[in-house]
Amino acid sequence: MKGLTLDAGALIGLDNQSARMHALLDTARAEGLQVRIPAPVLAQVFRDGRRQAALSRLIKLRLTEVVPFEQHEARAAGVLLGLSDRSDVVDAAVVVCARRHHDTVVTSDPADMTALDPSLRLMIL
Repeated sequence: MKGLTLDAGALIGLDNQSARMHALLDTARAEGLQVRIPAPVLAQVFRDGRRQAALSRLIKLRLTEVVPFEQHEARAAGVLLGLSDRSDVVDAAVVVCARRHHDTVVTSDPADMTALDPSLRLMIL
């Protein structure tokens, strides 16, 4: 596994003190895995850093990268949505990021991810 790309459900799990999510991040740290959060995912879940302490700590760690959503990723996400007849741009951003980095996607909604790309490696929360 190259790294992990987190979807919104993974970040919500972190905020909700999910033991599974915390254990997964501890393992990622111990193994030196890169953890990626596509910028649209962060925008979808971030509301108040004072009340989202775990999320705020995660995005400050060296092993975490908030991945920008550049024009070429936006276009790739749009094409992916068109091919799959789906409409969730944030989910498409997760898929595009995971494909680019050969990551495993950490998700609470595997059906949405596999609808966009059935070949994705998933870790289900």
